Amino acid sequence: MSANQADKTYNVLFLCTGNSARSIMAEALLNTMGKGRFNAYSAGSQPGGTVNPLAVEQIKSTGYPVEKLRSKSWDEFAAPGAPQMDFIITVCDNAAGEVCPIWPGQPISAHWGFEDPAAATGTDEEKRAVFSKVARQITTRVNIFNSLPFHTLEKTAIKREMDAIGASQV
Repeated sequence: MSANQADKTYNVLFLCTGNSARSIMAEALLNTMGKGRFNAYSAGSQPGGTVNPLAVEQIKSTGYPVEKLRSKSWDEFAAPGAPQMDFIITVCDNAAGEVCPIWPGQPISAHWGFEDPAAATGTDEEKRAVFSKVARQITTRVNIFNSLPFHTLEKTAIKREMDAIGASQV
């Protein structure tokens, strides 16, 4: 292993249809928990244009700067000059089934499905409870992902590990 492999910063794109809650929370959590090892981004196939306020509440507790968060199209990351992704992770079942842009560099992809907290109904406290549960589930998977020794694994082993993370019960 060379020194630059161990010190590599990986680009990760979390995708969801609306880019308002799950993918945004995953972006913030990986950027926080990765401690500079990752540049995490999020985007949607049909972004709603706003970040869900309850997702912002969850992110604030991590210390991540919420002013950086915005709902955006995945087209931004397929455009010339966009950061080249090492990993693409879908976090909603709709995005997993959609035809994605062609990503430069053949990033490793995986699907980590989570319930849509933005679809929660009930009182504000009931909705907050769903957002909190999904944030904990994302945190668990991001923590496992963050602990993978990417510099020692072959691409197929990384793909297998990422798929296993997505299949795990959280």
